[in-house]
Amino acid sequence: MISIQRISIKDSLYESERQLRNRVLLRPIGLPDHAWEMHDEKSWHFIAVEEGNVIGCVALFPLDSEGHKAQLMQMAVESKQQGKGIGKLLVNELLSFCKTKGIKEVTCHSRETAVKFYLQQGFEIYDVPFSEVGIQHSHMRLYL
Repeated sequence: MISIQRISIKDSLYESERQLRNRVLLRPIGLPDHAWEMHDEKSWHFIAVEEGNVIGCVALFPLDSEGHKAQLMQMAVESKQQGKGIGKLLVNELLSFCKTKGIKEVTCHSRETAVKFYLQQGFEIYDVPFSEVGIQHSHMRLYL
């Protein structure tokens, strides 16, 4: 059974989250391990756990001092687990958390390969596509 948990960077499972992001997000595009951890300390972290193993993760970074806007970042699901609804579980938990915190807008920089996924979760594309870390991305947002 898969459970979704919110953890801090002091949690024992945080290291597993970091390793998952390295394997799924960074190494395949040639970025060094831990290259996108600059916001980790200030972010909320959500992980998907199955039989004690972290198989998915996503971070939510606050963007404004009022607490109304946040950015979904570093979404990753183990390659063998993709397509099984784990990403949807993570996003649903993240959005429920946003509602309890009064966050009204969630943005993300979606890799082109993930745009369809985010559209299915209710996000919309805004602005023009752009390149980030050498990959085409779209600006996406969801109003709560």
